[in-house]
Amino acid sequence: MTTATTPAIHITGLEKSYKKLHVLRGVDLDVERGTIVALLGSNGAGKTTIIKALSTLLATDAGSATVNGFDVTADAAKVRESISLTGQFAAVDEILTGRENLALIARLRHQRDPGTIADDLLERFSLTDAGKRRVATYSGGMRRRLDIAMSLIGHPSVIFLDEPTTGLDPEARIEVWNSVKELAAGGTTVLLTTQYLEEAEHLADRIAILHEGRIIVNGTLAELKELLPPAKVEYIEKQPTLEDVFFALVGRKEAK
Repeated sequence: MTTATTPAIHITGLEKSYKKLHVLRGVDLDVERGTIVALLGSNGAGKTTIIKALSTLLATDAGSATVNGFDVTADAAKVRESISLTGQFAAVDEILTGRENLALIARLRHQRDPGTIADDLLERFSLTDAGKRRVATYSGGMRRRLDIAMSLIGHPSVIFLDEPTTGLDPEARIEVWNSVKELAAGGTTVLLTTQYLEEAEHLADRIAILHEGRIIVNGTLAELKELLPPAKVEYIEKQPTLEDVFFALVGRKEAK
């Protein structure tokens, strides 16, 4: 039974292997409702594997997970009804206009008055002026904002964002950050994966670091910084950054 105190996402002992490659080795993670949690990890750490498992796109070998109180295996249909997934590449139709993309998804999700829904989302994501233009003319940041807007149709309570700003320029990245913060402010739970440490610092209420198939640390930015002592540079105390913490925990890869 789902209650206000039940975590939006609850993962226990999740394991996944691809032949002899053990990607997940017992992942435990809780994500509270209405929060943004950033999942950090190196390439191949298993971040996308977790997202696929939680969104019912991938069966795991062991462990369990619930999303919005529904088991991802036993209640997969209920999970899909309450989530939205935005992958690493914007899933928008470049031939259609921004408004047509939104209205199409609203119709596919059997929503009433797709046109009004499209107009409201265009306004919310500052895309009204571009709404009648073909998406092929949009910048990367505009496409990603449209993609996130499309994911909100149907009012999902949990949104998965898999590296939402990969390949975007700094200005476009900030546009997406602002959109994500608005989602959480409205009560939506957001689990995002990212390789950008600055992104996690800027957005996340909590940060979880995935390394060698397990969550090795999970806490607020302040809590993570407490893991390392401050350094003194010319008699001035310098607080550790998230980058310092990340590489202290997972190690730096030697250049080849």
